[in-house]
Amino acid sequence: MMRYAITKNAVILSLFAIGTAATLAVTNELTITKVECNRQQALMSSLNEVMPHDLHDNDLLSDRITVSDPSLGRGEQHIYRARLGDNASGAVLEATAPDGYGGNISLIVGVNADGNISGVRVVPPHNETPGLGDNIETKKSDWIFSFDGRSLSNPDEDGWAVKKDGGEFDSLTGATITPRAVVGAVHRALKYFDANRDSLFAAEAETVAAEVCDE
Repeated sequence: MMRYAITKNAVILSLFAIGTAATLAVTNELTITKVECNRQQALMSSLNEVMPHDLHDNDLLSDRITVSDPSLGRGEQHIYRARLGDNASGAVLEATAPDGYGGNISLIVGVNADGNISGVRVVPPHNETPGLGDNIETKKSDWIFSFDGRSLSNPDEDGWAVKKDGGEFDSLTGATITPRAVVGAVHRALKYFDANRDSLFAAEAETVAAEVCDE
């Protein structure tokens, strides 16, 4: 009788463990999917901010390529191509400023086909000083909008710097290192786009697995 009871308890504990493990696995999978969906939706929102819908009619997320070039920062960076019909209308480039006050600052830079900037945004998280360097965020100040409409000829080479360094871009009150880093990264991204425009649009789009996300 005692052996039967022990065996029965062992079976019950095993079934309980299996059930718990299965529940945890399902919960973990659902959580990962939700996190990925949130990340994808946040990315799409940011892409549309720097490359508005009136500038493209394709799905930016599905027209993506990956490149590696020091101009855009270390490692791989994604580029999302914008098209109107069969015509290339612009691109959104990921870029990294490695020299921020708190370390790397990740950016996305929208550039029209004619080389004018359609928008720049900071991609969180970053480690810039609250109340100072974090004014590169749109929710903190409108400083980042100063890139809108800029190009390699507006301003010229010397103008692509903060005013403290003789350029045309304002510094942030109490912070120079952060805006200096962002200005440099945006300028390098523009140069990269100008030098590689044809090959970027000619490259075959990657196959990107899409998550099924609830609206």
